[in-house]
Amino acid sequence: MDNEERAAHHVQSLERGLAVIRAFGAGAPELTLSDVARATGLTRAAARRFLLTLVDLGYVRTDGKYFSLTARVLELGYSFLSSMTLPEVAQPHLERLSAEVRESSSVSVLEGTDIVYVARVAVSRIMTVSINVGTRFPAYATSMGHVLLAGLDAPELEKYLAETRLDRLTSHTLTEPEALRAELEAVRRLGWALVDQELEEGLRSIAAPIRDRQGRVVAAVNVSTHASRTTREQVAEEMLPRLLATARRIEGDLAHAPQARRRG
Repeated sequence: MDNEERAAHHVQSLERGLAVIRAFGAGAPELTLSDVARATGLTRAAARRFLLTLVDLGYVRTDGKYFSLTARVLELGYSFLSSMTLPEVAQPHLERLSAEVRESSSVSVLEGTDIVYVARVAVSRIMTVSINVGTRFPAYATSMGHVLLAGLDAPELEKYLAETRLDRLTSHTLTEPEALRAELEAVRRLGWALVDQELEEGLRSIAAPIRDRQGRVVAAVNVSTHASRTTREQVAEEMLPRLLATARRIEGDLAHAPQARRRG
């Protein structure tokens, strides 16, 4: 594409706004106005306008000197994941998994401080509320949330903990940040999470990460059951191997989905 063709449609302000967002990262979670101007090549005046616009929109916060991204930027990634590829790829795998274990299974992504369901196969209703695509639950009290939080880098996790009130939803809910950190470290080490009645009494679930080709955790898949019919040991011994195999199959299909779409 030549420069003339690009000039006919190119929105430079959008390009600059995205450059401001990309200036932040794991190595630079907080930046001053001068830092952003230097990283993007913008003047201080222009960088200030973009930053304050992003503050108004809720994507950036500031204490008057330093600027940092808010968890709302995760919505941008969620919009991509939920647009088409992930739910379409995951659905047949969830159907197979649910048929194998005879329990409900789901896929979710992290949006802000919540998990959001993007695909689901329900075998029976376990919770007092109905779960559908688009349902949100607090990440800290769910198996998929533990997997997704364990996939965050240290600054992202600290930001999550700073922004999240760990309410006691049941007698089993982890409400102390240090206890949650320890649990997430165990999840990171094991590669899966089992949450026992932390979101609702009687609800027991196990989840595994779904990673992209770079190894980043982009979603989670789970199986949920009622504590009265399945013990923790049964969940780990009978459901976990099938769950992990399902996560690997979804990852394999996701790795090929973009190329297939481009060819189409």
